[in-house]
Formats: sequence, structure tokens, C-alpha cells
Amino acid sequence: MGGEMMEPEIRKWYLVKETVESAMGRADNGQPLVKVASAVVIKNPVAGRYVEDLSPMVEMSGILGPKLVGRLAEAVTEPIESYGKAVLIGTNGDQEQGVALITTVFGNLFREQVGGGKAWISSMTKVVPTGASIDVPLAHKDALYVRSHYDGMTLTFPDAPYPDELVMIAVVATRGRINARLGGPKASEITGVDGLS
Repeated sequence: MGGEMMEPEIRKWYLVKETVESAMGRADNGQPLVKVASAVVIKNPVAGRYVEDLSPMVEMSGILGPKLVGRLAEAVTEPIESYGKAVLIGTNGDQEQGVALITTVFGNLFREQVGGGKAWISSMTKVVPTGASIDVPLAHKDALYVRSHYDGMTLTFPDAPYPDELVMIAVVATRGRINARLGGPKASEITGVDGLS
């Protein structure tokens, strides 16, 4: 790739919103759990070949990131409490190419646009055939040890990724699981100092 800047070739955008009102017949104080995913399908500029230097793809994530996460901010009116990220890689790519899109460059942009975040962002990447699903992990954005927010969102894109494409995904949620009851620090008790508790 020679280190040159790459402009992403975008095929389509997705925005998926899920609202959970209750679980096991309990509404949990009437506060729904809202999860929103923003995804972009792009051509993999290095599909079908091994490339040692993936830094131009890392830089490309800086172009895609603001638009990808900006769509989340527009779709969620409640405060965001948890987040996660993922990439689906078409079969003519490898996992490193997907990981390149969600490193620190993208992570820092993600944090900025959701009102900050002390905790590392849970992630998942995998090489898949077209139409495969992915479970995007979620955790509290300021404290990883808050068990109530260990969650995820399952996503499927029926016509993506094609073998020479990548699907870059960002997910947020407005609260922890409905009726979470497994102990540990509560979201209301977060110190927000080290990203853990």
C-alpha cells in the first residue's frame, strides 16, 4: 500500500435500532433498553492479497468513524451507557484487515462522539461469507467491571459483505440488561477513574 492515504469506497449504510421493553414479563421500572447499530459497507482495498503495512486502512477508519458514529448520535436521544465495535471481513480478506479499521484511531473518535468513555471498547472481527451474522459485544463505556452492562447485539446484513468488502460496525446501548441481578458495581457507583470500576 506504500503508506498512501485511502479514500473509502462506500456501497451502503445501515442503521438498526432495537428496543427491549421487558424480559420474563418484567419491565424493570419501565425503562426500556435501547440498542442502536450503525454500519457501513465498503470495498476492501487490499482484498485478495497479503499486505504488510495496514496503516493506510487505520487512517481510513479516521475518515469513516465520524460519519459512522455520528449516525448513532442522531438516532439515540437517551444518554449512552455502553458501546462496542466490530468488523465483518469478506472471504477475500483476512482478520487483520478488519482489525485495522477499529484500532485506537477509530476508538478515540467513538469515545468523543458518545460523550467520552474511560473503558476499552469491546470488539469482534471475523472473516465470513455474505449474509453471516455477528455478535457485537457491549460493555459500560466508563467502567468495564459493571456486570449489568455485559451484553451484545446480533446483526446480519443479507447482502454483505461480498468477498471483496468489509462491514464496519459501531453499537451503543442506553442502559444495562433488563432485570440484571448478578451483583458487582452498579452504574450509579462508577468512579470513572481507571476504566475498570
